[in-house]
Amino acid sequence: MPEDKKNRVTGYILAGGKSSRMGTDKGLMMFRGRAIIQHIIEQLQPAVGELVIVSDNPAYSGLGLETIADTIKDIGPAGGISSALSHSKTEKNFILGCDTPFIRTAAIEFIIGQTSRAGILLPVHEGRLEPLFGIYSKACVTRWDEFIRQGFLKLHELVTRFDLVRLETGTNPLFSEPFFVNINTPEDFEKALINTNL
Repeated sequence: MPEDKKNRVTGYILAGGKSSRMGTDKGLMMFRGRAIIQHIIEQLQPAVGELVIVSDNPAYSGLGLETIADTIKDIGPAGGISSALSHSKTEKNFILGCDTPFIRTAAIEFIIGQTSRAGILLPVHEGRLEPLFGIYSKACVTRWDEFIRQGFLKLHELVTRFDLVRLETGTNPLFSEPFFVNINTPEDFEKALINTNL
């Protein structure tokens, strides 16, 4: 990724969830010798100019990155995206969750490289939007917060209210399984540990 293009994008990792199904903070779970979030940092950092963690958990401050708290508490990732866009100083922002250990830099750079003036650009995997792996424009923040005040908290509801570009991943090898695997439960975690595709 050319430095000038990279520096125009800020990366945000949302790590503020309650992880109720897992029972512990997902991003800090040890996966193949490191915390899950460390795998994500390693892949996201080369693709962006600045990298920030959005979390109320003080344990994340030990990772050497700027950490910001949710400005709107207890509403899930919608609040984390609001915090990220409010904090950002760049128009483009790459936002992703803390529970996808199989992501890769090349795929992040591919998404960033898609030229678009849309408010939001997201991949579509097996017919499903991936709202926690894509580009969000800072210009969305005012309307985003307004929709939250109106009670729209589910990401799939929110993103479709904006100028949204859907990027079909199809047979693109950058997004082959288990790329979009999310670790939400202990069962997901056990499956990921034994996954031999990567």
